Amino acid sequence: MNLLRESLLEAPIIEKEGGYEYFVHPVSDGVPMLEPELLREIVVRIIRKAELEDVDKIVTPAAMGIHISTAVSLMTDIPLVVIRKRRYGLAGEVSLTQQTGYSEGEMYINDVEPGDSVLVLDDVLSTGGTMKGILDALSHIGAEVIDVVAVIKKAGENELDSTDYRVKTLINVDVVDGAVRVTDPAGDG
Repeated sequence: MNLLRESLLEAPIIEKEGGYEYFVHPVSDGVPMLEPELLREIVVRIIRKAELEDVDKIVTPAAMGIHISTAVSLMTDIPLVVIRKRRYGLAGEVSLTQQTGYSEGEMYINDVEPGDSVLVLDDVLSTGGTMKGILDALSHIGAEVIDVVAVIKKAGENELDSTDYRVKTLINVDVVDGAVRVTDPAGDG
């Protein structure tokens, strides 16, 4: 059974400014509620798909990557680093700029050191702006990115398309005529 696929096909669609059709999903929005069976399925699939052997830390941006990354951390005993939107001013804190299709701002990385081997996890890859900012900052720090996984990839071009970064995904989707359509159920697209 593929609960992720089913949940996306049943996701409510809302219209954002400019006629943009947006699916509302527990993985990307926290509503409707996230059923434990769905989270468990996602975590198991991430653990099977991601290269974890040499990973020292899981890195995820706030906010919607936290629940997925926490569950993966609990299952793998790999420590979790959350990239925050708030500056704390701690020693070694690194700032990065993230720009998405709807927002722009600073984010801050703590607890990633040169030579750390990291897995980057996120909920959705859409414009790629946040992910590109994170990957560039991790490279600047001197961390080795072992693997990058996003649960859902939205159709369309993203900022990573013209880079050497490769993001593994669990499922790729598009919104067409008011409904979610799966474009690649296996991901990696």
